[in-house]
Amino acid sequence: MAYQYDDQNIFAKILRGEIPNQTVAETDHTLAFSDIYPQAPVHVLVIPKGPYVCFDHFAAEASDAEIADFHRVAAQICADLGVAPGAGGMGYRTISNAGEHPVQEVPHYHMHILGGRPLGRMLQKAD
Repeated sequence: MAYQYDDQNIFAKILRGEIPNQTVAETDHTLAFSDIYPQAPVHVLVIPKGPYVCFDHFAAEASDAEIADFHRVAAQICADLGVAPGAGGMGYRTISNAGEHPVQEVPHYHMHILGGRPLGRMLQKAD
């Protein structure tokens, strides 16, 4: 499947340093930063530095190093922010939207890490 990456999206601009962010973690392959409109006490966005549109694009085309780094950074953030159940936290939710129906707002793969309060059910059953 061919994806067209828009290098003018807000995350691409953040990666180029054109827009500031509140960095939580950064490696050669991954950037994580606080969401500017947090939906929970912990709300961090984790993005690969490569030009990937959504999860399946990233999973299919990113290098093994990029994929491993992305997930290890996310795990470290969960531990560092005290939400990882294995580290005594009360848990977290990860969300990644892809495409029109789930309302992906930025066409650059990103994962939300949310926690710090009860989050309720992820989805309600459709009628």
